[in-house]
Amino acid sequence: MKYILALDQGTTSSRAILFDTSGQPIQTAQQEFPQIFPQPGWVEHDATTIWSTQQAVIQRVFAQLPTTENHPEVAAIAITNQRETTVLWDRLTGKPLANAIVWQDRRTADYCDALRQQGHQAMIQTKTGLILDAYFSATKLQWLLDNIPGARDRAEKGELAFGTIDSWLVWNLTAGRVHATDPSNASRTMLFNLHSLDWDEQLLKLFNIPRSLMPTIVPSSGVLGETDPALFGRAIPIAALIGDQQGATFGQTCLSPGMAKNTYGTGCFMLMNTGHEPVPSMNRLLTTIGWQFPDATTPAGGTQEESNAGCCGTPGACGAAGCSAGSCGPATPRTDVTYCLEASVFMGGATIQWLRDGLGIITSASEVEALAQTVADVDDTYLVPAFTGMGAPIWDGHARGTLIGMTRGTTKAHIARAALEAIALQVADVLTAMEKDSKIKLTELRVDGGAAKNNLLMQMQADFLGIPVVRPRITETTALGAAYLAGLAVGFWKNTEEITSQWAIDRRFEPAMSEKDRQAKLTRWHQAIERARGWTQH
Repeated sequence: MKYILALDQGTTSSRAILFDTSGQPIQTAQQEFPQIFPQPGWVEHDATTIWSTQQAVIQRVFAQLPTTENHPEVAAIAITNQRETTVLWDRLTGKPLANAIVWQDRRTADYCDALRQQGHQAMIQTKTGLILDAYFSATKLQWLLDNIPGARDRAEKGELAFGTIDSWLVWNLTAGRVHATDPSNASRTMLFNLHSLDWDEQLLKLFNIPRSLMPTIVPSSGVLGETDPALFGRAIPIAALIGDQQGATFGQTCLSPGMAKNTYGTGCFMLMNTGHEPVPSMNRLLTTIGWQFPDATTPAGGTQEESNAGCCGTPGACGAAGCSAGSCGPATPRTDVTYCLEASVFMGGATIQWLRDGLGIITSASEVEALAQTVADVDDTYLVPAFTGMGAPIWDGHARGTLIGMTRGTTKAHIARAALEAIALQVADVLTAMEKDSKIKLTELRVDGGAAKNNLLMQMQADFLGIPVVRPRITETTALGAAYLAGLAVGFWKNTEEITSQWAIDRRFEPAMSEKDRQAKLTRWHQAIERARGWTQH
């Protein structure tokens, strides 16, 4: 029997899932790996551990199959990954020069503040669709080059390679033969031009990053290489690369403009399909690439200078002669590329992890729902989980976690319920911003990810949004979306219509809270946020 093998490399664990032609997960293996916190606000991963855990779960998936299928016929491999996390490695040895800097890491927040004060924000947002923030890869990579002895000189000589986790896995799967990324991951680096679909020379210069470090950009769906035969006994095509949140959007079959999903993983990530043209955000959201298929109907653009001339709305902002206001990208939309609006909440499921690992009030994440249900409400207790700053739509890297409103009657159950509410309230704020940007009033929100299995959280989410929340039968849509993209590339699935027909509802949560109570809850939440933002470190 043929399968698609999806590798889902996340912030806290590595997974491997085999999907059959009906889109059903046949076998799954998962392995957590350590989080490294060298200093307050710093978050790192050992990239070699990421690779070893990914190898281990692949072998476990194969071992779980019936003995007649110990060597299953894998039509293709799909890779989906935590985004923005930054790896710098030696091209000759394949070894990282340091720990990977994780997307949650805030060590470059002050530098981002300085760049903003220097007036670079508008140019960066126009080119990349991103807010100037330490969340993205550019300042992380610059920090590595500046702080690892000899790294910058070696980078200038072409001895080093940079990549987000997708590139790191591809490098290892192909024994160093392929150094690639796709537009969905590239668009999260703050070095990629959304309009020319290439690394931007002006941004590389701003962050002092040699172009020789950068991976080749390939379509999200399409065979980009083969695995080293020594790994699995034969070469297997690698046919999809997709950032985890874009993968989940595709897996939720949000294939038409105006459709949106929210993933409850380590963070919370809401994406709305906006079609074949980027929609600039006026409400501090992100404009990003959803996915790209091969066989463009319009060329990628000529030289860097030519494409830059159509990449901005501010005269001279992209540094090209002939750049004029209003020339915002190609005259003809590229139908091979889908764009999205995105809102990123840093602390989603990680908030529940903190209850488990930081406070010890639960021993497993699955316990939080039952504990929270032992009290009727939060009793005016609010948790603002700004442990690594706040993402959309606030973008305050200096905000810190705040637990407010406690009395002698506050129990661990109230704190657990406040943690669940905090997740749902953050999502409510970003939905409001997304509706303003898109000028589309959502009629439902599709949800997925591990915490989407929590019925209490999903009911809270419907209440705080005021619209239905719809959970599909398969909630691990990140890996499924990547599998779909790979399967389309190798003929495993015929077309997107076949994929859409496989999506099915598990449960629909209808809002039960009155509008008056909903607004009162949001007002109190916003007061708590202001307290969290008022705390600064000295």
